[in-house]
Amino acid sequence: MMIFKKRTYLVLLLFVISTAVIAQREKNSKLYIPEVPTIQPGDTHIRLPQVSEGYHLLLKGSDHNPIVDSSGRIVKPLEATKLSLYFQLIKNGEDTATEDLSKIITVPGKYAENNKNNPKPFVIPALREWHGGTGDFLLKKSSKIVLRPQDENILQKAADILQNDIVAQTGLHLKIVFGTPRKGDIFLTLQEKDTTIGKEGYYFKAGDFISISAIAYQGLFWGTRTLLQLLGQNKAIPQGIARDYPEFKVRGFVLDDGRKFFRLEFLRNYVKLLSYYKMNDFQIHLNDNGFVKFFGNNWDSTYSGFRLENDTYPNLANKGESYTKQEFRELQQLADDYAVQVVPEIDVPAHSLAFTKAIPAIGSKKYGMDHLDLHNPLTDTVIENVFKEYLSGSNPVFTGNTIDIGTDEYAKADAEAFRAFTDRMIKYVQSFGKKVRLWGALSWAKGRTPVTVKGVTMNTWYNGYANPIDMKKLGYNQISTPDGWLYIVPAAGYYYDYLNLENLYNKWTPSMIGNVKFQPGDPTIVGGSFAEWNDIVGNGISEQDVTDRVFPAVQVLAQKMWGGADTSMTYAVFAQHSKNVGEGPSLNMRGKLGNTADTLVVDYDFDKKDKNIKTNEVGYVKGANNQALSFFTKNSTAILPYIEIGYNYTVSFWINPDKNNQANATLFSSPNAVVKLKQGNTGCLGFSREGYDFNFNYTVPTNIWTHIVITGTNKGTSLYVNGKLQDKLYDRWIQKNDVKKTKVRKVETLFFPLRKIGGFVGKLDEVKVWNKVLNDKEISAL
Repeated sequence: MMIFKKRTYLVLLLFVISTAVIAQREKNSKLYIPEVPTIQPGDTHIRLPQVSEGYHLLLKGSDHNPIVDSSGRIVKPLEATKLSLYFQLIKNGEDTATEDLSKIITVPGKYAENNKNNPKPFVIPALREWHGGTGDFLLKKSSKIVLRPQDENILQKAADILQNDIVAQTGLHLKIVFGTPRKGDIFLTLQEKDTTIGKEGYYFKAGDFISISAIAYQGLFWGTRTLLQLLGQNKAIPQGIARDYPEFKVRGFVLDDGRKFFRLEFLRNYVKLLSYYKMNDFQIHLNDNGFVKFFGNNWDSTYSGFRLENDTYPNLANKGESYTKQEFRELQQLADDYAVQVVPEIDVPAHSLAFTKAIPAIGSKKYGMDHLDLHNPLTDTVIENVFKEYLSGSNPVFTGNTIDIGTDEYAKADAEAFRAFTDRMIKYVQSFGKKVRLWGALSWAKGRTPVTVKGVTMNTWYNGYANPIDMKKLGYNQISTPDGWLYIVPAAGYYYDYLNLENLYNKWTPSMIGNVKFQPGDPTIVGGSFAEWNDIVGNGISEQDVTDRVFPAVQVLAQKMWGGADTSMTYAVFAQHSKNVGEGPSLNMRGKLGNTADTLVVDYDFDKKDKNIKTNEVGYVKGANNQALSFFTKNSTAILPYIEIGYNYTVSFWINPDKNNQANATLFSSPNAVVKLKQGNTGCLGFSREGYDFNFNYTVPTNIWTHIVITGTNKGTSLYVNGKLQDKLYDRWIQKNDVKKTKVRKVETLFFPLRKIGGFVGKLDEVKVWNKVLNDKEISAL
């Protein structure tokens, strides 16, 4: 222990000495940059510090642009605010920057801080500015949502959504009216005079009534999300004023829909989830394929997905696992209503097996059929035809202003052809008036062929493929998507199964791409995005498993992408408060039942009829304990007032099945899963979801009462019979037949279905559900 203390002291001493030396060198340097002069009352612009002769400073922005922008204009915040200014040091007579640097200043506020006033309320992401008042605002039955008549055309949709959300959140149905707000009302207006807050900024004022004011629909809508988060935590809203706006323009999530199909309802729910946390960018990766080595090195057998109806090439989209063009239009319209941009991604010229299966002639014989042949003129024709179908006409399929064309991980040996293809596709998509997004690959694919920069934004994900510093020099705006920080690849054994949230909260901002850190306020770093990739095709991952990974990441990354480096609240406190902020009104993708204080959340003894259970061809007979439900035919059903329960849970019931039940006889079902008395031809108790069938090593005996307990976590599912552990579907592996004999984890999880009991003949009794996993001792005592 003493040795440790001595070493620690030595390290600290060396650090102090080295820091002093560096500081002294900086002061002695002819390029030493003094601090920015203190802002005085009445200052309207930043006064630039004097620098060495032959150089000048250029202010490029700040991490609070509505307070100080690139012109140096100062707009007073509500209270004194510390912020970072981003400068470039320019040598006179030259255009390029010698150095990027940041200086921290404090801008005095309109109001003095008062510890007696209401503290800033907790929302995700945190409010950028707040000045507390005293007292609380309470929403009442008589409250109304009030619009100005001149805002009706733009804000009616936002008002309708807010009205429905408040019903779901509080049970109160507020009328939408036009005119002047009164005490207790919610006032929505686009007549905000402070235009510096930008299109996503808004004012939130809680006094006698709630006022949400903005200059654009998106900002006003974000204000309604703040209101809903506050109502979701407490009926009383603290009075005060918030001036809120994002640091970064793009706050995104990328979903790999190509290697795992997600139902349309899932995508629609994710639009609402992202919107609830002011995440404004939903990139849907519409095509991809599995690794050929896991499919016997046979391209024909390798899984591929393309998710959008295509008339030009009818065999392109997966049958039964794709969306119609109208469905995709409606998804984008929903996203527009919720202030979210859907960015469709068609990934070419690699990751393109779906294309070459539909049109084999364009597949590369040299690099593999997941690569397009860039030397075949037909390739351009096919890809342009696909984009044309989605971009042209009076009713285009892709309605947003940004299209992603992929362009990552093509064979390095053909870099010039790759660069030329990328440039042609950029220009083709731009010819429809669209902005282009792509994955960074130009450091990997070095070459002489120029690639268009104007109107192109790059997801920089791995610095070996696209060096962020070099990409900035080329002129590309960048979305920070570093794989070593932000890639979720479920149960793959590489990247992250679950993101390291505490590390992200404390250390990452979108200004960091890999090991490169840009200065706060650098306008070329337009935002950040995290990604969920489904590399391991067929490993059993469900939509619910994806959400279990994505939801906590949304909470943390919404904060980092809106508020940047702000860690004034510790992660421990943030994590505790975030438990009180859910998915948003009407959403329950995590299958939560009961309050956090509850443990037993469902308890049916079936001793008498329950008005909350709707039965069909079901009787009440003697059971394991008093009365039980009797299911006379396979069509007998009991509908419960629940859908499912997600991780972590325990479900207990008694079962006495008839001997004549057929294969796939079901016990419990929901829209997402089925628990089966007999899983297929195995005869074993099991469950099915999303095309995967699982079974326990146990057959339920007939004509006798058996006590069944099933527990579920995000790691797997366990079966207990008559109080003893019977089987665990945990830590089992799928053996691949590649050269390395790779083993991948088999995901055998279950959101237990609770919507319907039925689909078998027999008796069932004593259904109990806990929102925690009971231990072996507790289960044996049931």
